[in-house]
Formats: sequence, structure tokens, C-alpha cells
Amino acid sequence: MTHHRHSSRQPLVARALDTAMDRSMVLGYTTIGLRVRRALPGWPTDPPTGALEGKDVLVTGASSGLGIATVEGLAALGARVHLVVRDEPKGERVRAEIGQRMPDAQLRVWRCDVGDLDDVRRFAGVIGSELSSIHAVIHNAGVMPPERTESAQGHELSMAVHVLGPVVMTEALRPQLAGGRVVLVSSGGLYGQVLRADDPGFLDGDYSPTTAYARSKRMQVEMLPLLADRWSLDSIHLSAMHPGWADTPGVQDSLPRFRAITRPVLRDDAQGADTSVWLAAVEPEPPAGRFWHDRRVRPINLVPTTHVGQDGRSAAWAWLTQAAGLDQGS
Repeated sequence: MTHHRHSSRQPLVARALDTAMDRSMVLGYTTIGLRVRRALPGWPTDPPTGALEGKDVLVTGASSGLGIATVEGLAALGARVHLVVRDEPKGERVRAEIGQRMPDAQLRVWRCDVGDLDDVRRFAGVIGSELSSIHAVIHNAGVMPPERTESAQGHELSMAVHVLGPVVMTEALRPQLAGGRVVLVSSGGLYGQVLRADDPGFLDGDYSPTTAYARSKRMQVEMLPLLADRWSLDSIHLSAMHPGWADTPGVQDSLPRFRAITRPVLRDDAQGADTSVWLAAVEPEPPAGRFWHDRRVRPINLVPTTHVGQDGRSAAWAWLTQAAGLDQGS
């Protein structure tokens, strides 16, 4: 389908409709929201063909769902895409399947368990010795274990995969990423949770997979401005986004009741991945340290009860600094 190109300025009525859909969630997060927004005046222009020609881009969690769609979207723009996966044989099967659909795609598979910080550092050392420049990393890997699970380093697994692994990987690849971009794939589920700097390991109360998932995504966006400031010293541009409600394997496996109700309007993987690909490719690069959905900056709080003060954010930063092994001084 060909979409009309518009300038990035959005007329007032279109902006009001866009915002109303966003706050309603049901309209904004579904396939309805994206279709309407694409038709509104001011929809941001697609990156041009060849926008990522000759550039290396890493995608974690690249062997299913949004990850596959992100790989395809980046490859279509000419990127050399590196599929970072925990299950290497599965990654190779996915690479071959994409290659059949896209014979010109430049794809390579790497093994890394994003929840295991030692393995993340190993992987960063290997790929960093081979690639002198990395244009972008899309941190897409996700988990939702049915019961409380710990990583190799003893961290709650959702927090390890969604927060600690991406931070450690980006930190280790700072020299290669200088002047590049990093995208954290978050979730609209964060809107229902407040930052719990007092319990990042989910040790208090009854464990809930969906709550743990949403808390880790809340941690991502609360730390977003602090991480953006840190990595801006190397001109690394950090963004976060959420894909809306997409019919991913994670939703199918972990949220069957939700899927049964919403399936007619769930986004496909390409619709969910659209903003990740756009953030990696669009020029000029969008403002850093922001939270995006459907190519527009969104608030990180929709209700007063999820707002957190500076003390809570500072406590979370102190935990992240220690858990990810960041030096306190920079």
C-alpha cells in the first residue's frame, strides 16, 4: 500500500484525534490506530529506500514476532542486519526463511542470552572486535516467565532481559555505537505500574508475570533520560517505543484471554515494529531520551498514581548502576 507523504508538522485537529486515540488505548494501540494515523495529515515521512545502505544494525530477540518484522523492515532499507538470538539454530532457520522472501537481505546470526550479563559482555566483545561501527541496536528481546525466575547473576528475569542486558550491551558497545542509535522496545503495559525502586527483584508479594513484565518496562522508561544523558557523551541517540497491541508469540502464549478478546484488532508484527525501524532510519534523528508510539512522542504517565519523585528515580538509578556494573563517576 502506498501512503501519502506529509510534513512532520501535525495540524491541530489531527493532533487532537491522535492524542484521543492514544489515551483510549483500545483505539490507539490496535491496528485501527495505526491505520487512522497514517491517513491523518502530518504523518511522519517514511525513511527513503536505501536509508540504511551499508550500515550495521543489531536486533535482539530477532527469531520471532516483532523481532522478525524488525529485521525485515531494516533489511528492506538496505541495512546489514545482525540477528542476536538465544537459540542459534532457530535464528538460522529464521535467517533462511527471511532470505527466501528477501533474497537481497544481508543477514547474520549471533548467539547471546540477553538475560545473562556475562554472556552479554562476551557477545559484545566478539561482535565489537569485528564491527568497528554499529549504526543502531534495537533491544527487542523479551520474556514473561510464568513464575519468578532468576538470571545467571540472580536478578529477576524480566528485569534482567528488559533492563540490565540492554544497558550492559549498549555500555560495552559504546565505542562502536558512537554517533549511532539505540532503541528500547517497551510496552504500553507500563502505564499500569509505578516504578518500584524498593523492590526491583520482585521479592515482595505474590509474583505475577504480567506485573513483573510491566514493572521492568516501567524501569526502562524511567531510566531513559538518565541513560540518554550518559550515552550522549558518545553522541549515542537513545529512544524507547512501544509497539501497541500486536499479535506476537508472547501475547499468544502468555495472554490467551486478552488475545481472544482483541484478536480482530491486534496489529500484525510489521505494524508493531514500524516505529522501531523508523527510529533507526529516519533523518534527521528524532529528539533523544523520548518515549515513542506510532512515530510520535508519548507521555510515560497517563494517571497521577504512576508518577514518581526524584528520590525514587535516584534509588532506581543507584540499583541499575550497581546491578549493571556501571561506574558511578560518569
